[in-house]
Amino acid sequence: MKKLSMLFSGVLLVFFLVACSEDASTSKKGEKNENTQSEEDTTDKKEETNETEEPQEKEEETKPPQPYEPLEPAADATSLQDKLSEEELEKMPSAEAHGEDRTRMVPVGETLVKGAEDQTDGPLKDHRLVAYYGHPNSTNMGILGEMEPKELMKKLKEQTQAYSDADPSRPAIPTIELISTVAQRDPGSEGKYYHMTSPEQIDEYAKLAKENKALLMLDVQLGTDSVLNQVKLLEKWLKLPYVHLAIDTEFHVEEGETPGIDLGQVNGAEVQKAVDYLTNMVEENNLPDKIVLVHQFIDGALTNKEAIQPTENVEVALNYDGWGDASTKKSLYRKFVRNEAVQYGGFKIFYDKDNPVLSPEEVLKLDPNPSIINYQ
Repeated sequence: MKKLSMLFSGVLLVFFLVACSEDASTSKKGEKNENTQSEEDTTDKKEETNETEEPQEKEEETKPPQPYEPLEPAADATSLQDKLSEEELEKMPSAEAHGEDRTRMVPVGETLVKGAEDQTDGPLKDHRLVAYYGHPNSTNMGILGEMEPKELMKKLKEQTQAYSDADPSRPAIPTIELISTVAQRDPGSEGKYYHMTSPEQIDEYAKLAKENKALLMLDVQLGTDSVLNQVKLLEKWLKLPYVHLAIDTEFHVEEGETPGIDLGQVNGAEVQKAVDYLTNMVEENNLPDKIVLVHQFIDGALTNKEAIQPTENVEVALNYDGWGDASTKKSLYRKFVRNEAVQYGGFKIFYDKDNPVLSPEEVLKLDPNPSIINYQ
């Protein structure tokens, strides 16, 4: 009996152990299933999140607005196209053609030369500049030396308004073209045959431009210095949003030559160094886009023009700045600007030396229409 009792107890013990083992197995399976379900839920949620979330685009840095105010045309101003005859719309002035084909390269009103484009948001894209040129200390170097600043600005705005009225589709911006580096016949303290305009005078005209929502163009007469070094000397002002650069090519001479006696020249590759430098300046300082204006009045003053390439931050204009007979000036504009094109054209008028002094309507018949007209 005792043996039977022990046998029965053993059976119960085995049964109990088996049962516990199955419970434990079931519990583990349940935990595993729960964990698996939990992972699947998490994955589903992640997939759901990925489907509903859109990647955030990196915000592009926006350029500051241009700090100028063009002069709006008069209410009764007539469009340029409506003022011209059919022949004038189709053909350039006969003096500009200089005996060759008069067919226009670009339509009336277009300021970009044929095949050029403007990738900037610069002033020349939709406007025209009317500039007064010179140095405040000299009556022989342009109109800036003939008038006090306030009187100068008043007359400049009157001249600018005449261009806005002559071509209402392209309102004009008053611009001061200040000679910031004056070429001289003496080597000077730097031995580079130039004299810097005083910082106080540059500041004075910078303030004048800013107060009148106009532009300031700093003109360099290089002597024996390089274009790029001159740009660096003016960097303080070129970093102002309303200040641009002009280069007087004929005053750049070689060692052993003298500005004003020997006619100088600038290689287009040197101009391009300035264009690239200003491009980087615009990008690094988030400035409005810049203009480089290059003066030329004789063949050799600007060589290797094909090296000059406008950028997405810098517009380039070639400016014919000779004086004298109007017919000759028109034909040379065609030669130096239209036929040896870069991007935009400029045309200088001398109040006291041109014969005759062309009116805005006559200037705007040129092919292409000058984007910058400067007066000396």
